Amino acid sequence: MNIAFIGFGGVGQALAQILLEKNHHLNEKYGLNTKIVAVSDVMKGSVYDPEGLNIEDLLSSVKEKGSVEEYPDSSTVQKGLNSIQTIEDTNADMIVEVTFTDVETGQPAIDHCETAFQKGKSVVTTNKGPAAVKLNSLLKLAEENGAFFGFEGTVMSGTPALRLPETTLAGNDIREVVGILNGTTNYILTEMEKGLSFEDSLKQAQSLGYAEADPTNDVEGYDVRYKAAILANYVLGEEVSAKEIHCEGIRSVSQDMVQDALDEGKRWKLLARIKKEDGKVEATVQPEKIEMTNPLAGVTGATNAILYDCDLAGPIMLTGAGAGLKETGFSLLIDIIHAHLESKKQTSGVR
Repeated sequence: MNIAFIGFGGVGQALAQILLEKNHHLNEKYGLNTKIVAVSDVMKGSVYDPEGLNIEDLLSSVKEKGSVEEYPDSSTVQKGLNSIQTIEDTNADMIVEVTFTDVETGQPAIDHCETAFQKGKSVVTTNKGPAAVKLNSLLKLAEENGAFFGFEGTVMSGTPALRLPETTLAGNDIREVVGILNGTTNYILTEMEKGLSFEDSLKQAQSLGYAEADPTNDVEGYDVRYKAAILANYVLGEEVSAKEIHCEGIRSVSQDMVQDALDEGKRWKLLARIKKEDGKVEATVQPEKIEMTNPLAGVTGATNAILYDCDLAGPIMLTGAGAGLKETGFSLLIDIIHAHLESKKQTSGVR
């Protein structure tokens, strides 16, 4: 499998490191041979070698000199391709799309995905934008062109919140999905239970790298809103626009409210709730006060969790890291392995 990275920030570099370290294991267990042939990043430049790039040299050129264009030159190395050229004109058959994306428009990732699919090339991504804004049409375009579209990391990073209901829970009618899908806000609420104010908890989250300098996307619930849209579309099969989802963040949750809830034997959590009733799907994102007996109440700190209400299996909860470079890189690897196995089935005629 020849891989091209569109974007090569922390997550892309983490996946490259994983592919370097796991090369023998992937080959031995899955018969998967990966070769990074190209990287295109708007800040770090681009490099392409149809014969394959040396991952150690690639990573050191970024870490030591800040640019992939510092990669050693050779007769087969080409530099200066933009993202679309890298998708269209290289010998990559798998595109790892990890650019910074505007989640409201899904761009530039949607253009990257559509370009790849039109060329019959597969895409794996951690960008919420394409999956939240244009999931069904992208899945259709990929299928029409014999390509694979993987977006496991868009909801809970390396914790397989999409793969689990699609495969392991197959056959169940999933009636409701409820999740703690933002580690930053869960961490803040956990610290507030210890007596810290919202402001101090936020500052602590920022100092630990859980929250951005501008935490609006997290604390106002916008990050969770897009994840809820993806879950509604993919898991419950209903096309729901993120903009239609009622969204309320945690700024309204005061220290007094947190302590009063504890006195009542309850906890405040920022929850995404996607429910199917009478053939319709409704989704909300808002703080909810839940009983300590609720399995989600025990999920503290920066951890994420999701609860699937199944008609056959009953309630099934999945919990794990919802962020982290290695974890998010792993989510891309999940999709790459799945794409490879699907390709092997088609080649062998197995259905």
